[in-house]
Amino acid sequence: MSKSLKRVRRALDDAGIETEIREVGQARTAQEAADSVGCELDQIVKSIIYRGLSSGEALLFLTAGGNRVNDAKASALAGEDLGKADADLIRAQTGFAIGGVAPLGHLNPIRAWFDPRLADFAEIWAAAGTPRHVFAMKSTDLPRLTGAQEADFTA
Repeated sequence: MSKSLKRVRRALDDAGIETEIREVGQARTAQEAADSVGCELDQIVKSIIYRGLSSGEALLFLTAGGNRVNDAKASALAGEDLGKADADLIRAQTGFAIGGVAPLGHLNPIRAWFDPRLADFAEIWAAAGTPRHVFAMKSTDLPRLTGAQEADFTA
């Protein structure tokens, strides 16, 4: 089991979340993940990370699988202009590689927001630290597990 996967498992256990981490083969896109677990596209939690242009920090936007982040809305929430986060920043901040960023179990604290569309589902699915592993959780657990604030940031 990879270090990333172990970190997600530990974070879930520490939070009292009983769920199976499922290996699904390749799930680099939200649609691939949804197809592999048999859920709706919007039940997939996408972890979109930007770099704050002033702060240099990574900022996390958790959005429903079919939604896209609106850059202007995201910048307004962050209080600074945002740019693309590169693989090195994402790895340093979260400990995860692009394509497998889990919403929890990060190496360092990260400011985060979540898409209200995710709350429309009792169960949602997220990456478990690798592009090949996912886990299910109650949508109501997302803010508690991530510290993310609900906000309108989608296009």
